Amino acid sequence: MSDPQDDLTHTDETGNVQMVDVGDKPDTSRRAVARGEIHLQPTTIAAIRDDEIGKGDVLATARVGAVQAVKHTWETIPMCHQIPITNVETEFDVGDELVTLTVAVETTGKTGCEMEALEGVTTGLNVVWDMVKAAEKDDEGEYPDTAIRDVRVIEKTKREL
Repeated sequence: MSDPQDDLTHTDETGNVQMVDVGDKPDTSRRAVARGEIHLQPTTIAAIRDDEIGKGDVLATARVGAVQAVKHTWETIPMCHQIPITNVETEFDVGDELVTLTVAVETTGKTGCEMEALEGVTTGLNVVWDMVKAAEKDDEGEYPDTAIRDVRVIEKTKREL
């Protein structure tokens, strides 16, 4: 049975953290899609739909934040490579009690883009929270109904060039 440590690619033989060397890998076309949701009060959802949030257009602002996060992932995740982002798609689904954000990221290079997709989702949902926090606070200044949940990679593809 192999030692699980042998499978960790972000550590060297002495256990020190390192960035993975992808220099010998071929360039491939890659796509990753991540999704997550933010649970909100129905009144907040209605205010988002009716563009009645005082800070401005919630989804437009969250879209910009998601795209920015995708492009800057390598600056916030220590062992991520800086990769050329060739496309970012964001899609919001506004339900009765939650907003779902799906972020698709595409690149051509030596490593995948799933971390970029996850960063896009988490930042986009954090922007939604920031935009609606005044509407979500209760009388004690807490957020009992607000929660970001189920952030996950739902697709990862790779195609040789």
